[in-house]
Amino acid sequence: MLEVKSVRAGYGAINVLWDASLDFREGELTTVVGPNGAGKSTMLKAVMGLVAPTRGEIVLDGHSIGGTPTWEMPGRGLVLIPEGRMVFRDMSVEENLAMGAFPTERRAAVQRNIERAYTFFPRLKERRSQQAGSLSGGEAQMLAIGRGLMAEPRVLLVDEPSLGLAPVIVHEILDILRKLKEEGVTIVLVEQNTHLALGVADRVFLMRSGKVVLDQPASDVSQSDLHDLYFSLEH
Repeated sequence: MLEVKSVRAGYGAINVLWDASLDFREGELTTVVGPNGAGKSTMLKAVMGLVAPTRGEIVLDGHSIGGTPTWEMPGRGLVLIPEGRMVFRDMSVEENLAMGAFPTERRAAVQRNIERAYTFFPRLKERRSQQAGSLSGGEAQMLAIGRGLMAEPRVLLVDEPSLGLAPVIVHEILDILRKLKEEGVTIVLVEQNTHLALGVADRVFLMRSGKVVLDQPASDVSQSDLHDLYFSLEH
């Protein structure tokens, strides 16, 4: 469904991805793990058009999406939940959700999708009039995901949702991702916590130094072997 083909990308003179190839299958939850600086977030930014590849191709449904402006990606079914939440702090919870309905074809369904977000995250409904800047870290992460769902994505890219959150909140968010997968949403989860990642994934990619060094079904992955690769301990 979504393919990253031999992509090189980076920031100015600094290259981060080195001919990275990953493919994400429809209806699956694929996790991408790896240490800091492995290129995981850069890969997501390249998919979303936030970073322009200098080589390679990104393909959605058999068609290249290279050069597509980032603001058009939600209309094509691609949505990114960025690392660090990045909510609009001076706007209310409900106003933040409404901002997620950016694609023209989604605007008629704003209220319906807001209620859907509240079904997933009842705490957001309790805080609907509260400024987003006053939310806890976990609530802000819920809001970021809820805002992303407003565009009714077919492919949801989620970058480090567990970062800085209490374990109980992390498990709540992962449960929501499982439910979304059951509804048919294709999910790409970038995560440093390999234990959490393996627990929810259908498939696992491990990236290191801008390259893919492992691609396996999650059920076949050995935690110890994964850690050896993660920390460059393989023989």
